[in-house]
Amino acid sequence: MTWTSSMSSGYSSLEEEESEEFFFTARTSFFRRPPGKTRAAPQDVQKESEPHVYLSKEEVKEKIQSYNSSVTDKLKMTLNANGVYTGFIKVQLELCRPITVQSPQSQGRCARSNNETAFYLPDGCVNTLHISSTNTVREVIEALLKKFLVADNPAKFALYKRCHKEDQVYICKLSDREHPLYLRLVAGPRTEMLSFVLREHETGEVMWEAFTIPELQNFLRILDKEENEQLQILKKRYAAYRDKLEEALGGVWKPG
Repeated sequence: MTWTSSMSSGYSSLEEEESEEFFFTARTSFFRRPPGKTRAAPQDVQKESEPHVYLSKEEVKEKIQSYNSSVTDKLKMTLNANGVYTGFIKVQLELCRPITVQSPQSQGRCARSNNETAFYLPDGCVNTLHISSTNTVREVIEALLKKFLVADNPAKFALYKRCHKEDQVYICKLSDREHPLYLRLVAGPRTEMLSFVLREHETGEVMWEAFTIPELQNFLRILDKEENEQLQILKKRYAAYRDKLEEALGGVWKPG
């Protein structure tokens, strides 16, 4: 699979030819959100993905024609002779934690260098990708990170679909093997019906293999420190209880 990017055009392309230091404590579930970076909770959350409906070549052709007739932003889909179709998806970036970005000169280096900068992306940042029907969710995530020169491990991120149904908002995390362009085709071009969101993995879904050894070692040091703090608090609490019990017992057995 080849990948090209055009910063001036505002979108990236996935062609189908080939398929500082930030510490987060356990008290904040390792994911402390900066001021103003709160994530609005949807009215409802859809945990399970919908069953995949396989379309015949004729059904795909009809849906693409219908899709293109409804497009208002010129981002149409194209059906190739081999049955693979290409098109565009827009992905909104809702990242609560800073990302580490490489300078163009440091690309390709294995070790982290001084040419990396960590910062927060602005809220509501939307990126347009040109992909094919064969591209998976994992490939889309990698393409997004590559476009922004993000050095963080792609396993730290997940792609979600946001749907509006009966005045409610449903959020569903997509599996790595799903195909976003197929979902876009089935839902139609209206982003009110379906939109894609890139987020960090939610609390409880920590991908430990995505962290570096120094990061994991630092987590352990923080946990040890917090454990000792909690032990001291417990010892003081039970010492106070013991003093009160001894005082009460002394009053009971005191001679009249």
